Amino acid sequence: MSSYNSKFELSVEDMDLIETALRQTKADLSGRSYALVDGFEHPEEALRKVDELLGRLHNQKVFYRPRRGAYIGG
Repeated sequence: MSSYNSKFELSVEDMDLIETALRQTKADLSGRSYALVDGFEHPEEALRKVDELLGRLHNQKVFYRPRRGAYIGG
């Protein structure tokens, strides 16, 4: 019996492309109001799934902070 691959080798550019595609999908879905979107009964359900996935990707990022000096975000 086969198992799922739990280790992925994606570059930063790959992750950026995935995130950009998800944001575009989210923008496309938010403009729709008909009843069936790619197997989901409601566009809101598809939007929620995309938002949850974007959140999981965001939570896995490691953000850079300098070791010394004041951190100025922006």
